[in-house]
Amino acid sequence: MSKMSPQIVVCGAGMAGISAAYHLTVKHKKRVLIIDEGQPLSLTSNKGTQAYRNWWPGPDDTMVKFINRSIELIAELAEKTNNHFGLNQRGYLFLTAQESQINNWRKSSQEISKLGAGEFREHSSLDNYLPTLTENFNKTLLGADLILDPEYINKLYPFLTKDVKAALHIRRAGWMNSIKLGEWLKEEVERCGGEFLLDKLESIKVINNKIVSIKLASGKVLEPESLVLAVGPHLKSVGDMLGLDLPVFNELHSKITFPDTKNIFSANAPLMIWDDELYLPWTDEEKRLWASNVSTSWLLNKFPSGVHLRPKGDSKNLEIMIIWTYKQQIEKDFKPIKFNSHYGEVLIRAISRMIPEMSHYFGQGDKAYIDGGYYCKTSENRPLIGHLPISGVYIIGALSGYGIMSSQAAGELLALHVLGEKLPDYAPMFLLERYQNASYQKLLKELQSNSGQL
Repeated sequence: MSKMSPQIVVCGAGMAGISAAYHLTVKHKKRVLIIDEGQPLSLTSNKGTQAYRNWWPGPDDTMVKFINRSIELIAELAEKTNNHFGLNQRGYLFLTAQESQINNWRKSSQEISKLGAGEFREHSSLDNYLPTLTENFNKTLLGADLILDPEYINKLYPFLTKDVKAALHIRRAGWMNSIKLGEWLKEEVERCGGEFLLDKLESIKVINNKIVSIKLASGKVLEPESLVLAVGPHLKSVGDMLGLDLPVFNELHSKITFPDTKNIFSANAPLMIWDDELYLPWTDEEKRLWASNVSTSWLLNKFPSGVHLRPKGDSKNLEIMIIWTYKQQIEKDFKPIKFNSHYGEVLIRAISRMIPEMSHYFGQGDKAYIDGGYYCKTSENRPLIGHLPISGVYIIGALSGYGIMSSQAAGELLALHVLGEKLPDYAPMFLLERYQNASYQKLLKELQSNSGQL
């Protein structure tokens, strides 16, 4: 067996692993080797919406601080690269046809604003409302705007349902091309001496509670000073190699993409979310068909809120991306992904509640491109970043559906842990040992696995 001795090995070449390697190599000049059995950014990092937002619920300000820091770092990279990865700040636009939802928004927005997400503004007239930024980003635009003029909302977005009552526009939010960002980060790592190895972690040797070496499927043996676990949905099984029962699980999330051949949507729209529960609009014949079989009767149930979409591409080549996890599918460890045969049609029918003209695409759900990946999560939907009980081993994982938006703060924090540098005040909240803390146990009672999740 050949031997190699990099200073730090990062196991996993998703956005979390590459970001950690970037901060270790580029910012702190450490010798880093990234290993992964697949191509970089190919397992989970390219499966999401590539969106971001700093709008996170409490009860404390931990997640707002964490994501705010990450967005700051991402914006710095956008400026440094002449916005190579297309960071925008179009925002998230929540929409409702229910008057009762307005007070819910108002209450939650006031609470989140106090946590540091920015000012909450309520508009009965639109004199002081700044419409969606269609290009680039504005680091001074924060907070949220509650728009209570349905006529103005429909004027801005004429494709929306006419019974819309209000909109809540989250402003420090938008999306980017995360693959371009990840590829640029990887190039910078390699430029500064970091390396990538296509291989698979097979075992980890630990003596006296300290990492000694790791063995790869190729037969190579590495003897790093530090091992960083950035393995995404494989976190549970890699934890087992170390004799650790990591408190994580995987939850499947999916999306569909299809060309807007009918020119219904807008290439300049923000990410739009329908925040009301709904029933899918089936014909009477379809209803009878679904009701006749226990395996399809669920299609007639009331569905949860949260179906959302965003444009992809420009007006000449516009695609519609629809995202919705209407039913949880949980796995303890990574398993091959299978999509429900009705998934595409369900999403198109659901989004028609917000955009009625989407009915032109009814019956075409099987033609949409479906993909997805696992959110690796903790029970309270907060990450695991920092040292593990075995000396020399670190974790950056359980980044759930916010891996892209949190990647830079997560990578920065991981590097600070490895190097023994001063940590930000939110750092203890992401350690594995937090679960042994009495005060954190109290916090857990207020948090759920969908806390802050869309």
